[in-house]
Amino acid sequence: METTQASTPPSFETVWAALQELTASQKETDNRIDRLMEETARQIKETDRILKENAMEANRRIGHLDNLFGEVAEYMIAPNLREKFVEFGLKFPKTTQNVSVNDKDNGIFMEIDVMLENGEKAMLVEIKNKLTNDRIKGHIERLERMRKYADLRGDKRTFLGAVAGVVVTEEARSYALNQGFYLVEPSGESFSITPPNEPKEW
Repeated sequence: METTQASTPPSFETVWAALQELTASQKETDNRIDRLMEETARQIKETDRILKENAMEANRRIGHLDNLFGEVAEYMIAPNLREKFVEFGLKFPKTTQNVSVNDKDNGIFMEIDVMLENGEKAMLVEIKNKLTNDRIKGHIERLERMRKYADLRGDKRTFLGAVAGVVVTEEARSYALNQGFYLVEPSGESFSITPPNEPKEW
């Protein structure tokens, strides 16, 4: 009967060399993964930076365009406001554009696009490219500041408010009228004014 001879087990040196090779290979794999993660993180950071810069530039351009449209709307609307308000029994012999109030002593600051005036009343008109609820709320605050400013100066006139927009959503339209504002909107080649049911006075 033939006897099978057992194979010789690997030596310690052989096993140790194999472990060292495996360890070196694992380290190289780990290093490649680390480099890949670092590069991915760098690319994500760079992409985020570019996106933020593009968003800022887009916002700047949109803001500039919005201001430009607002200036065009103001130029078109302001000269004819006085005549339009006569239809509602409101006669304003004086029209002033871009009125600025800068009362540092009392902390009252505001910009008024158009102000129509007579001896008893004054109409503050806010003109925007797109009329929104937030801009209408801002005009309410402006009229409150004007009332405070006028009282400090002994000006007893009544103040009224009007808002104008090239683009006016139905929501903003309803909100403006409910707040007691006259609403100025484009109509054909001109514009129309819708009076509120109850004009608010400040």
